[in-house]
Amino acid sequence: MSGATGGDAAAVAERLRHVYWLGGGSGGAKSTVARHLAARYGLRYYGTDDVMSDHAARSTAADSPRLAEFVAMDMDQRWLHRSPEVMLETFHWFQGEGFDHIVDDLLALPAAPGIVVEGFRLLPRLVAPLLADRSKAVWLLPTPAFRERALDHRGGTWTIAGRTSDPRRALDNLLTRDRMFTDRLAAELRELDLPGITVDGSVTEQDLTDRVAAAFRL
Repeated sequence: MSGATGGDAAAVAERLRHVYWLGGGSGGAKSTVARHLAARYGLRYYGTDDVMSDHAARSTAADSPRLAEFVAMDMDQRWLHRSPEVMLETFHWFQGEGFDHIVDDLLALPAAPGIVVEGFRLLPRLVAPLLADRSKAVWLLPTPAFRERALDHRGGTWTIAGRTSDPRRALDNLLTRDRMFTDRLAAELRELDLPGITVDGSVTEQDLTDRVAAAFRL
């Protein structure tokens, strides 16, 4: 960790005791649930997607080499000319690049009110050392069908794919990559004994929010 975070994860964890971590796969209702929780319990909302541009600008090729490689590619190189497996292994946010910026941002915010931070960038292996209270972290794991419906509903299905020369294949690549990422998250959660909630659309947003709140002991 950089800057104010230093190298003492236990000390940082204590300073972040007021933070609730909501990670998971893309399209898994993280932002929706986090905003509901923030409104219901008077928490500050911090969405990691919202600060990606800022964090990219604060990164260097030395500390974020995969990001630098990604930025140098055109859209076809990113989403068509590589397999989903390669996309998974080389995507900068999936490999934890820029996570230190999230931690530094959280440390710079007041300790009150509490903070609910959400996003796919909250990798279990990176969050686990920062948990003074393990009940304050949950991951939402969308099924492939739910993810595709959610992305289509929010109008973002073709946002990236539509900027390539073969949108259908690019979309298939993206969905496959994201499915593998969610599978990897699930395996990591089992290894670290951290909680994950499958999101398949069988419960309402309210019920899902209630379940996350219960996991957080709110």
